[in-house]
Amino acid sequence: MVSPGDVADGDPGADGTFSDGRSGWLGRLGNVRNVVRQEMISRQLGKHLPAPSATVLDVGAGQGTQAIRLARAGYRVLAIEPDRSMRDTFLAGLVAEPAEVQDRVELRAGSVGNLGAVTGNAVYDAVLLLGVLMYLPAAEPVVAELAERVAPGGLLALAARTTTSAIWRPAARQDWRAALAAFDEYDRARAGRRDMRYTNEIGAPSRADDLDALTNIAAAHGLALENWYGVRIAVDSEERDPAPPSDPDELAALLDVEERLGTTDPYRQLGQLAHLILRKTQLATAGD
Repeated sequence: MVSPGDVADGDPGADGTFSDGRSGWLGRLGNVRNVVRQEMISRQLGKHLPAPSATVLDVGAGQGTQAIRLARAGYRVLAIEPDRSMRDTFLAGLVAEPAEVQDRVELRAGSVGNLGAVTGNAVYDAVLLLGVLMYLPAAEPVVAELAERVAPGGLLALAARTTTSAIWRPAARQDWRAALAAFDEYDRARAGRRDMRYTNEIGAPSRADDLDALTNIAAAHGLALENWYGVRIAVDSEERDPAPPSDPDELAALLDVEERLGTTDPYRQLGQLAHLILRKTQLATAGD
């Protein structure tokens, strides 16, 4: 457990673009999209994680939703977050937890690109990067750095925006001009051999990954795709982001439908995030 004074000053990793949309993100935490996202990520992770008491490294932990859930379940979590406002929100949630949950969480300032300064040479049973990759310049160096921190047999969980979702969302909302603009950007990106760019729902400049390319990058660093899931499929077809249903039975049904959609083709391909579970098989060697 930490207090605000225990976390280093500054915002390491400020080259990411999330800060442009931070206020929009924090203002929507209780709305249906985030409720569905966090519940789906948690259910999907639970199918692959080792038994509680295993170690978890949560990189870009944000407001701490997944880290705190895992600590409640008995996991020991090192959470790394570069943004001071997000760390403050994380801590506000953590202090409301029982002491035994607080004791299983350590929160540190830090970011991808400089994880060694925070973790040293430690490796973890599970490493998480959930909804962060789209704010970073490129996937390959991030995956390479994270792979080094996954213990043999452990897993890396990546939740990433895909090119499919970047095109599908405006089309599903019948915003035809925006959909055509997304297709044009997709074509330009392919022609220029670069990643697709877009501005996301909270107004932050973002990047989309090709799912096959991301899987191949992971494989080059000793991480085999165990499974992948779609996240937020049915609830993202409209611009509005309302509060979740107040009727517990209706909310439970919504979550169960989203879970089924996220595990079933072709529906999972339309998720606004692709959640990849990547298992550490062996270390890649130079020249592979």
